[in-house]
Amino acid sequence: MKKAKPNTQRTTNLVITRTFEAPAELVWEAWTNPEAFKKWWGPEGYSCPHCEIDLRVGGNFLACMRSPEGKDFWSTGTYKEIKPKQKLVCTDSFADEQGNVVPASHYGMADFPMKLLMSITFDQINSKTRMTLRHQGFPEVEMLDQARDGWNQSFDKLAQSLKPVA
Repeated sequence: MKKAKPNTQRTTNLVITRTFEAPAELVWEAWTNPEAFKKWWGPEGYSCPHCEIDLRVGGNFLACMRSPEGKDFWSTGTYKEIKPKQKLVCTDSFADEQGNVVPASHYGMADFPMKLLMSITFDQINSKTRMTLRHQGFPEVEMLDQARDGWNQSFDKLAQSLKPVA
């Protein structure tokens, strides 16, 4: 009997903590309400023309991130844990516009895991919210750095979307 080769590919986790000038209820809504989500999803210059959220354990999300050049990148995931205004855990995968998981090569990108895991926690601190994103399973440091940049730009947009309208 042949021994199976061990998986020697190392994975890296991304952790980003941001504090927003908004109550946890509003930051939670930004992640769980499709219309609120569309206001901030994607790095600077990107838009989110489509978002579906079936917020229940076993439910899915499907979101489209559109580049400034008009190229669409779809992502999907399945909710694994939901604690309202406290914690969201879900898978994260590239997808086609029907929500089918596709490899990164579908978008002309290098080898990438078919599924990552995301955990987002929300901690109310007085009138502010400390949010921590844990995105697990990146295969290379370079991809991790690109993801960090993209998330931070998205979170800058999230901060703007949470500001009261004057």
